[in-house]
Amino acid sequence: MKDYRTMVDALNDLKSRGFTLDFNLAKDALHSSDKTITLHPDDFEIAELYRFEGPSDPADNSIVYAIKSDKYNIKGTFIDAYGVYSDDISEDLLKKLNTPG
Repeated sequence: MKDYRTMVDALNDLKSRGFTLDFNLAKDALHSSDKTITLHPDDFEIAELYRFEGPSDPADNSIVYAIKSDKYNIKGTFIDAYGVYSDDISEDLLKKLNTPG
């Protein structure tokens, strides 16, 4: 994995490497931002992840997940704050996001 200085650097590089879709969190799945693709935990794997910490505010802490799905032949990214466990999501999705491939 690479070492990025900023989240923007990570996202730009991931996009240049084909991680072009943006995903959003739902209770039991990840949805592409255009809502055309829904990924359940068995549909994808986490290819890479990067953590970013704000200089002084814990609210600035984020994780960038590089997601790929062989089932749909797609790659994209999902951004979440630290503490994904605090969201109302399914146990299977929580487990997937907490145990990267």
